[in-house]
Amino acid sequence: MGSSAGLRRLISLQKRRMLILAAASSLKREKILSWPWNMLIGHKKTEKYEVFKKSVRERATVGDTRSRLSRDHPAVIEVIQETSSDDAIQENETKSMPLLVYVSREKRHSHPHHFKAGALNVLLRVSGVISNSPYILGLDCDMHCHDPSSARQAMCFHLDPKISPSLALVQFPQKFHNISNNDIYDSQLRSIFWLQWQGFDGVGGPCVSGTGYYIKRLSLCSNSIHEDGDPMKLRQSFGPSNEFIKSLQQNKKPDMLIHRKKALLNEAQLLASCAFENGTEWGEEARFRLHCKGWISVYCNPPRPQFLGSGTTNLDDFLVQGIRWASGLVDVAISKFCPLIYGPLKTYTFVQSMCYAELALCPIFYFLPLWCFATIPQLCLLNGIPLYPEVSNSYFIVFSFVFLSSISKHLYEVLSTGFTFRHWINEQRIWMMKSVTSHLYGSVDAFMKKIGMREASFFPTNKVDDVEQLKRYNMGVFDFQTSILFLAPMAALVILNMASFAVGISRVIFLGELDKFFIQVFIPFYVILMNYPIVEGMLIRKDRGRIPPSVTLLSAIVSLIFYFLGSIIFM
Repeated sequence: MGSSAGLRRLISLQKRRMLILAAASSLKREKILSWPWNMLIGHKKTEKYEVFKKSVRERATVGDTRSRLSRDHPAVIEVIQETSSDDAIQENETKSMPLLVYVSREKRHSHPHHFKAGALNVLLRVSGVISNSPYILGLDCDMHCHDPSSARQAMCFHLDPKISPSLALVQFPQKFHNISNNDIYDSQLRSIFWLQWQGFDGVGGPCVSGTGYYIKRLSLCSNSIHEDGDPMKLRQSFGPSNEFIKSLQQNKKPDMLIHRKKALLNEAQLLASCAFENGTEWGEEARFRLHCKGWISVYCNPPRPQFLGSGTTNLDDFLVQGIRWASGLVDVAISKFCPLIYGPLKTYTFVQSMCYAELALCPIFYFLPLWCFATIPQLCLLNGIPLYPEVSNSYFIVFSFVFLSSISKHLYEVLSTGFTFRHWINEQRIWMMKSVTSHLYGSVDAFMKKIGMREASFFPTNKVDDVEQLKRYNMGVFDFQTSILFLAPMAALVILNMASFAVGISRVIFLGELDKFFIQVFIPFYVILMNYPIVEGMLIRKDRGRIPPSVTLLSAIVSLIFYFLGSIIFM
């Protein structure tokens, strides 16, 4: 750990120079601040903050009506203590109130804005000319700081002389305040933050998780920066802003303050413009490259959650979120930064590169096998075709061992991380649902973008709770008010498995073929058992959260099509 004196000095410096940035994905959904502001400032300063909010909203309404309706708008940058007096700025830095800056980048329909990554790039540039702080906290707008000591805990790693020169970021887990005890949608992502990220931590550290991390500014710009950097090369990489180039060259001097003159706000407007990145290297690298450059990361998971957010509490939001994540992962897997090709000789360890590869390819590795296991054995059973060894065959033990060991391993992981048998069932269930829908659609989306058949899109996860949906979630009841594109595949596969199980049972009872078809009868039984909420939603429930009868009928037709296609193939 670094010295306590150095830690106090850094925290004191950052308190004077704190820059809190909030990016709005659209002006209609602006979120000025996710911070316990009243804990930091007194009544008079709260009034200044209210004036500041009013100023931001007035700036947001400037422009013609057509621009607002099309969500095109100029860059909006407001500072709560904006003043033209350098003396006033210096005097203000001795006060306890942090500097608050609101940034909303320029958006034009003719310029791709690259969604969240583009917003983070803008915030990185704007903060470089306003504070140039050596460390940056990345936090989603729906998350808040639950423990004010998070910065100190992160600095204990960043200031550790043994790892500081190569440490890029300290990643905290994502935890949520609105997760029910049952957690039927696995919204807390247990396998990632309780297991995978712990494993990553031993082989060079996890990747940036999108929120809840303290990252070193130098690591984000380290590819081209050195003490005798060529300004022309820096301009080619990072754009034409002289002030931003100066901030890059001063990265190695974190104690140096850039005086915030009024002219810098005009420079910030340029940095937040939609055309600034044209002809530069902004947005051309994947986060995987951070570790390929030699940087490492640390996963810090203290007992008290450092940040809390809002998890998804209905099936529709969960599956939409899953499509977005799956598409992003497969984007990396099929790009030039594929960990299997780009990373093995560049990352901290070869194992780390393989961990990245497994993460990037997991949507494909999930949806392909699961669709096969949910259809092929069932179609063969319906057509009387045995696929697996008979129970009396010695090879039956091999198949049984693979299945039981996989199930037992997952159950052990769930129980050893402090969860229950019910959580294990929920994870199995939601994994099946997500694999046949979100992972499939996300992978297809990534391939379609790769070949130019569609443009990149981004659907933010809805975090506004519906009262009835929230009630069902807390009761542990699935809410199937979602798109037919999600419901139809899930329901069709369950109907196919129900039909094959019925045929299999009849074969066992009337033809005595248990020895011959035991595995093929057991597989649909297991699928039906794990997906009982879907069966219940189709046949039993009458509330608004059920699967509509029209969807059930359509799914039955799709199952029949599967059966006839299977009959043709296996004839």
